[in-house]
Amino acid sequence: MTNLFVKNDSPHRRFAKSSLAGHTFMTSLRKPLRLNVGFIVSADVGFSNEFPFDYEKIQVDEELDLRNFRGSAIVGRTPQGLLLTGGFEATISAQCVRCLRDFDYTIHWEMTELYAFNEKSVTDSGLILSDDAHIELAPLVRDYALTEVPISPVCKPDCQGLCAECGQDLNIKDCGHHPDQDDTPFASLKDLLKN
Repeated sequence: MTNLFVKNDSPHRRFAKSSLAGHTFMTSLRKPLRLNVGFIVSADVGFSNEFPFDYEKIQVDEELDLRNFRGSAIVGRTPQGLLLTGGFEATISAQCVRCLRDFDYTIHWEMTELYAFNEKSVTDSGLILSDDAHIELAPLVRDYALTEVPISPVCKPDCQGLCAECGQDLNIKDCGHHPDQDDTPFASLKDLLKN
């Protein structure tokens, strides 16, 4: 089970709102990524509804906090199930692999998933619409967000990293240590290039 916590100081961001012909549907503050889609299930094929999201902070996993989480999900009725398409962005904390400083990194992702009405219509993702006609987006948001986290994040393209000899952050000051060119395992290849 995914733990989900929302930390939000603004009373105007307490709910994700969605509208349908003058009606407003809101997701719960307790479970802001849980969508009630019962009204879409009973609608005609082709009907769709947008669910916008705007949260200062959401914890979708014990190890993944998303800050400035923004985006929207569009849920549309098809003969096979409910087609969910969405685009999101969020800020995460990352550690630079060169200088080991923590920095904010913005990730963007899009998703398209089908929540099938029955086993016959299930896609490779294996998603089936629950009997209570709710879609829990937290596991999907987590999975898609994690695919956007870089394996080797760098705080800035020209990050100098740390000195291999003394550990000084070379972005702050140059310690004066410079690697000896003859110390590398490829130093002998340099002589071959001269010939």
